[in-house]
Amino acid sequence: MGVFFEGFMEEVNIKLSYGRKGLDITLPEEGLTIIEPEFVPGLSDERKAFIDSLDHPIGSPPLKELIKAKDTVAIVFSDITRPVPNRKIIPWLLEVLSGVSKDRIILINATGMHRANTTEELAEMLGEKVVRNYRIINHDAQKEEEMVYLGKTKAGGDIWVNGNYIRADVKILTGFIEPHFFAGFSGGPKSVLPGICGEQTIMHNHGANMLNNPKADWGITRGNPLWEEIREVALMTGPTFIINVTLNKEKEISGVFSGNMDSAHQKGVEFARKSAMRAVPHLFDLVITTNSGYPLDLNLYQTVKGMSAASQIVKKGGAIICVSECSDGIPEHGNYRRILQMGKNPAEILKIVSSPGFSMFDQWEAQIQAEIQTKARVYLYSELPEKEVVSCHLEPIKNIEDTVARIKKELGNSPRIAVLPEGPMTIPYLSQIS
Repeated sequence: MGVFFEGFMEEVNIKLSYGRKGLDITLPEEGLTIIEPEFVPGLSDERKAFIDSLDHPIGSPPLKELIKAKDTVAIVFSDITRPVPNRKIIPWLLEVLSGVSKDRIILINATGMHRANTTEELAEMLGEKVVRNYRIINHDAQKEEEMVYLGKTKAGGDIWVNGNYIRADVKILTGFIEPHFFAGFSGGPKSVLPGICGEQTIMHNHGANMLNNPKADWGITRGNPLWEEIREVALMTGPTFIINVTLNKEKEISGVFSGNMDSAHQKGVEFARKSAMRAVPHLFDLVITTNSGYPLDLNLYQTVKGMSAASQIVKKGGAIICVSECSDGIPEHGNYRRILQMGKNPAEILKIVSSPGFSMFDQWEAQIQAEIQTKARVYLYSELPEKEVVSCHLEPIKNIEDTVARIKKELGNSPRIAVLPEGPMTIPYLSQIS
């Protein structure tokens, strides 16, 4: 059924998603389970499927019927840390909007609390023609003067949203649907929160209390207080239309889901869940994971997602080997490194982050990493200097096969080992109590 694969040879060759090229490893087959998404073929004609979706959307009139030539249009797209095929879908979308003057269209890079993307990166993401001909801005969550205040959420969070987006007549959200480690699934309303919201709004939504809720987890949307607030804020902004895609392991578009934000996103979530969520019959002593390769493994901050995927099926006291290139470092920007270095160990970091009144952006990533490390030892194979890895409370390794052999010897009794070659593109879960 494609749920997971158990090797039957003496050794198994495995290609791990790592950077742009991948990484090949060889492991003994004894006790080994390889867990991958169910493969979904790419669409035979991606552009045609995309245009057809805009003409026959879910729960909405066709996009062309929602736009007048005199309208101003805001298009929100994901930043460089997401594998959204923006270089394809944004030009296709702009073709559909050809009846609207270029000076009435603005493209907003939904950076959330991430760094701004450079002109070169934007050209790589969108194509030089788009960068040359359209106004593109990097959202800056810390510039309150560029936000519009919309009130408070039901949970008490102040709502600040990018003013360029709010003032547009037509608001189009684009994105990529995959499981998310505390918002359930990406895409849909996440283009607004955290994508183009202010720091206060993101801090409230990503706060320790929200993350401590057991429903703030992989694959859970409805009933997840964090996701419910994300949806509430997005709906308050009045999005006109969303365009979300799903991808397979080859980064090919496997589905296009456009139209009404709730209806189209839910359809995409159902599609993504079938391929990404994989049931396993027992927990594992050692789990080897990746962060899905470039661009998701650009830095250590993003790599916590791969650790989290592995932690779903690792035994208490077990081990996780995370394989992530981290070509962009820890990174230098943000507070993630700083928060990790506030405590001597993961337990101390958790205490600091959970203390009343503590509030620093990026605390959510440090919190989740620390929670994982109270459950299992975490090793990291990356391009980072060993000193940098150690400073983040992780154990650096240079050879995956040797590390696996050492851990197996330490654990003894034929330990069970799982491999997630595509990292958080696969979300394993326990089908029964082990």
